[in-house]
Amino acid sequence: MNIQQMMKQAQKMQKKMEEAQEEAAKEVVEATAGGGMVTVKVNGKQEILSINIEKDVVDPEDVDMLQDLVLAAVNEGLKKSQEVVQEKMAAISGGMGLNIPGLF
Repeated sequence: MNIQQMMKQAQKMQKKMEEAQEEAAKEVVEATAGGGMVTVKVNGKQEILSINIEKDVVDPEDVDMLQDLVLAAVNEGLKKSQEVVQEKMAAISGGMGLNIPGLF
């Protein structure tokens, strides 16, 4: 393979990766904590779109529990979102034999 072919292949891959990133950014995942008492929605850009807290879990005497539930739901949502992005990017880079830790 000559250098010109390699450059064309790299440009194609870059375009596919940009498309995959745009597609992944549109993905929305949902995570819950406390048996569904706290629900978080996160997009593929790692942005928190919403946090829903059921009234039953709000106890002014136990704010720590609510904070723990929100934290757990947010962390799970971010983890799921990262997994979606990684899957989409792996589908593109996997065929090229690229396995660069931390790339996505």
